[in-house]
Amino acid sequence: MAVQPHITNQISLKPYGIHPKKVMYQLDPNLLHQMTIDLKMGREAANGALAINTGKFTGRSPKDRFIVEDDITRNKVWWGDINLPFDAEKFDRLYHKITNYFSGKDVFVRDAIACADANYRTQIRFITEYPWSALFIYNMFIRPESAKGDNFTHDWLVIDAPGFEADPEVDGTRQGNFAILNFTKKIAIVGGTGYTGEMKKGIFSALNFELPVFKKTLPMHCSANVGADGDTAVFFGLSGTGKTTLSADPNRKLIGDDEHGWTPENTIFNFEGGCYAKVINLTEESEPEIFRAIKKGAILENVILNEAGEVDYSDTSITQNTRVSYPLYHIDNIQEGSIGHNPKNIFFLTADAFGVLPPISKLTPGQAAYHFISGYTAKVAGTEEGVNEPQPNFSACFGAPFMPLHPAVYAEMLSDKIKQNNTNVWLVNTGWAGDPYGVGKRMKLAYTRAMITAALNGDFPEDVNEENYHIHSIFGVAQPKKCPGVPDSVLSQKETWNDDAAYYKKARILADAFRKNFEKFKEFANEEIVAGGPKG
Repeated sequence: MAVQPHITNQISLKPYGIHPKKVMYQLDPNLLHQMTIDLKMGREAANGALAINTGKFTGRSPKDRFIVEDDITRNKVWWGDINLPFDAEKFDRLYHKITNYFSGKDVFVRDAIACADANYRTQIRFITEYPWSALFIYNMFIRPESAKGDNFTHDWLVIDAPGFEADPEVDGTRQGNFAILNFTKKIAIVGGTGYTGEMKKGIFSALNFELPVFKKTLPMHCSANVGADGDTAVFFGLSGTGKTTLSADPNRKLIGDDEHGWTPENTIFNFEGGCYAKVINLTEESEPEIFRAIKKGAILENVILNEAGEVDYSDTSITQNTRVSYPLYHIDNIQEGSIGHNPKNIFFLTADAFGVLPPISKLTPGQAAYHFISGYTAKVAGTEEGVNEPQPNFSACFGAPFMPLHPAVYAEMLSDKIKQNNTNVWLVNTGWAGDPYGVGKRMKLAYTRAMITAALNGDFPEDVNEENYHIHSIFGVAQPKKCPGVPDSVLSQKETWNDDAAYYKKARILADAFRKNFEKFKEFANEEIVAGGPKG
């Protein structure tokens, strides 16, 4: 039996040029869940979650993300392959088209907040076409204590219309789908794609511009947690490096798993009110927190269900980017208020398939900025039965697609904060040891956890000297010689190889890749950052 929607508060969309049939404002998440099912847009899984298919696009489309070039952005945005300029007049015309598209339709409106620290709060109004899009917003952003309707003052407006496609020849887009930010009007428009992450990353991109430029706050694509003594740890890392796994520590409370700000007052705050996690090959044993969070209220994207509604997390027939969104309160061990203080340790996670970077090493501020700008991990070419040669993968600031400013801006801010707070920065290789991928083996998770625990507990000496650390001859980083729970031989990658000459040959190949990648940043980076790169 279909559930009749309860319009909790009728509001006017005329100020936006939208004349809908009905306005569904701030609907209860259970109602949005059921409406999606009644409209045959989704199915309830056996675990209670809502399973939906995002359609043609199962991930972001980076080449269709634009920023309006205007007086605010013209001389500040790092224009190029990542940040593509868009004409202001064409934006206005496209905005008029997308608002007309909503005329006569039922429209879902959700007011939400980004940034847990009240001093940096951003209020957002989302206008969406689908009920499950509105449920995604409920899950992922901070939920206001009460609905205010026409009295809600928003800093940003996001309009999301998966069923609307642009005409590239007329509208100036690359193809029918698009995601465009306008910093002067503080409007984001998304069309032609049902992938919900475009809305989330659109606001993330906006904050990555506004927080450094206007509020001297460093935005970070990272996870963060807090220890019993109130010390905050931050984890950067690209997909597959263990960012979510390693920040989910039963002895520490989770602040958030993806997007944070570091303020001049040295608070670390979560941008979001939820988590958007990959679920490929998910098991309760491997990721218990995520697995248990998938229940009524969560949204599973592009997964396969059997007839009984059970999820096959190993089935990637739709996409490898299968995901789940859920509110933070689905996790037990969270930091109330989503704010941390006293940042003591930063971890850069990399899955080095070359097998040459140390399992853990301590970085100087200059090295930290260099590796932050580089944002390295490795991809393996082919399968285990095929070509095993690894390929370097660099993503500036561990999140290049969402960074409107030049990476050196973020890196210098990070370097300054590290110095001001005497924060320890560690490069952690969660990749391969004992020769590269195809010959060596993936670093044991137990060893990696032990090394991170040692860093958090202060077991590694503060003084970097020959007694306590070995300075890597090529990368120049300081490798601890001892770690509780980890064999000494594991701490030195060279010792795990059977051939020293082969090790150094592979290490130099990776060092050359770092240097080549950094060439495009070199003229913008200061001497300390440039000196933080490989030596050999």
